[in-house]
Amino acid sequence: MSRKAIVEHQAHSREITELYLDGQPYDRLRLVNETRFCLAQSAEAMLEAGRRLIVVREHEPHGEFQEIIEQQLGMNQRVARRMMQAAAKYLSPKLAKQSKALGQLGKSKLYELMLEDDEELAALDEGGTIAGLNLDDIDRMSTRELRLALRDARADNEAKDSVIADKNKKLDELVTKKKRIKKIPPDQESEQIRAEAADHCYQVEALLLGQVVQALTQVKDHADIHQFSVDSWMAGQLDQLEDALQEVRQVLGVFRSESAAPWEAESDEEVAA
Repeated sequence: MSRKAIVEHQAHSREITELYLDGQPYDRLRLVNETRFCLAQSAEAMLEAGRRLIVVREHEPHGEFQEIIEQQLGMNQRVARRMMQAAAKYLSPKLAKQSKALGQLGKSKLYELMLEDDEELAALDEGGTIAGLNLDDIDRMSTRELRLALRDARADNEAKDSVIADKNKKLDELVTKKKRIKKIPPDQESEQIRAEAADHCYQVEALLLGQVVQALTQVKDHADIHQFSVDSWMAGQLDQLEDALQEVRQVLGVFRSESAAPWEAESDEEVAA
């Protein structure tokens, strides 16, 4: 290691010590003992243990740090890594004031919340929400319930982002296409746009009535053979499809009417065409 690298490493070590140990000198034995004590305490103490592990890792060679984790502390490397990640997140300047309130949620819930934005976590202590849940809601939930709620919220956000991205892409393609072709009358342009939209609708319909029906039929046949019920599960799958279609209707503002107006009804010739 060059002299410059040594100087930089020493400077970085001092910075880590100042940040996580409030300027106290590095003492390997003291930090290991304090970490062992913190492991037996609450979520807040877990963050303190993670804080100390960060400092130990910074000062010790990689192999010796692993030995400290496994031999002296009796910990799994993955657990130690998660504790350090939690300490780095919840004891950061953005969340330092809220760390005590968040610590009351327990270690497992803190781990589940680590992927959430710092701004949203900071706002929890002031009445804000994450996935529609405030601090009291999260406190009353089990860890499993919180995990499922966060997973569903992320899935919804990803789906909405995907829809928006796809919509923007289609709009860009449409604008580009319009620039390339000659100016055509609005009614003809409308026919082209509707034809493209109808093609997408047909593909979805074909997928639904083909592969989806086939897959669900296979699930039901298997359940019938082995004599157990999958009706609730299948109802949930179909509910999701119906909810998706309902959301499309809400986005477009187009809803199914009880009966079509006489002037909206298609003639037999139009239906045949």
